[in-house]
Amino acid sequence: MQQVFIDEGQLNKDEVILTGQDAKHLAKVIRIRVGEVIRVSVSSGRNYLATVSQVSNDMVVARITEEAGDTELSQKIYLFQALPKGSRMETIIEKCVELGVYEIIPVEMKYCVVKLDAKKKKNKVERYQAIAEAAAKQSKRSIIPRIHEVMSYQDALSYAAEMDLFLLPYENKSGMAPTKEALARVKDATSVSIMIGPEGGFAEEEIALAGDKAELVSLGSRILRTDTAAITSVSAVMLAAEMN
Repeated sequence: MQQVFIDEGQLNKDEVILTGQDAKHLAKVIRIRVGEVIRVSVSSGRNYLATVSQVSNDMVVARITEEAGDTELSQKIYLFQALPKGSRMETIIEKCVELGVYEIIPVEMKYCVVKLDAKKKKNKVERYQAIAEAAAKQSKRSIIPRIHEVMSYQDALSYAAEMDLFLLPYENKSGMAPTKEALARVKDATSVSIMIGPEGGFAEEEIALAGDKAELVSLGSRILRTDTAAITSVSAVMLAAEMN
């Protein structure tokens, strides 16, 4: 079943009218046919199942048949990710969107190998947003998570501290008790921020700056790559949020 995201204006009573890239993708790439069912998420927050009633090269029309369930977590997860090298950021975005992250914020840190100028930052974020949209469609999300513009570490700390629960997985933190205790509080939070360091780890001064803003937690006795740490952390918070 294909997933589409639409604005309120694309609804005409019980009909969904798709034009532009969405229509072209469904018609020419997916080769969708009349009678097939699609899942539709509206910007207002409602989700529907709709049966395709008309297909042309530049327009697809579907009739709403029933309301679909919301697939979002009760908690909004904000992932603050140090800029990694290569294509790892793309992997992080794809997998963490599938897991339910609400927003991803790329962060510049001391030991980041990647250094971006203003133009490259803009281009990267546009690319990352497209990956987030594709992952949201694949995993049948009800929203497309936002990829924030690249932040400095200090700005990221301030933003992360606004959430109800702020977790910072740190390679030098020993013992899993603090992690267990933090995850137990996920259910009572409406927003959770996770700060992931770069390949070279957090600088000592970055940990000092986190101070009492963040809760330092461990992801186990092994040293994880930055992409593995991100996916592991979001998975743990997602499971803590979903479990009864």
